Amino acid sequence: MQAERQVYNPELVSRRSELIAWGSAILVIGTWILLLFYVQSLSFWLSLLGIPLILIAAGMSLGNWIDRHTVLKLDSESIFFSNGLRHVQLKWQEIQEVRVLPAQWGKKVQVFGERSYFGFHTLGEVRANGKVLGRTGFVDGDRVLEQILDRAALSEVKQVELGGQQEGYYYSRE
Repeated sequence: MQAERQVYNPELVSRRSELIAWGSAILVIGTWILLLFYVQSLSFWLSLLGIPLILIAAGMSLGNWIDRHTVLKLDSESIFFSNGLRHVQLKWQEIQEVRVLPAQWGKKVQVFGERSYFGFHTLGEVRANGKVLGRTGFVDGDRVLEQILDRAALSEVKQVELGGQQEGYYYSRE
């Protein structure tokens, strides 16, 4: 019996912070250019501030673009991951190990084949003062992780501990 293909996409974060970063960069660089043309003096501080703002805004745009192009597909034969930059397809028997590590929001899951790998995050919620400000990662990330471990026939090899605290899990074939 052929199981249907399951398709998962991550939660998309608000682009408000990206727009604020670009607005700030444009404001600082615009001020720098105006000073150059009208006052004919360059402010070292504006360039020192403007360049990191452009890099931050570009990094945020790239991250949002990647999130909007990320897809994770599971079927009876394999798992497929794509994010616009990385495209990986692994048959279940090709998966060698899975690492599950704590992250700031959700868990970071790393899936390793013989020659390729990919990673994704389970659902994480950004909270402040008891309110959910945003969600990130895959809503069904924990279920996807369970399916990967089950279909690839992996079992827990060890818990990784650092500083006396549980840091993550390592799964492999027996």
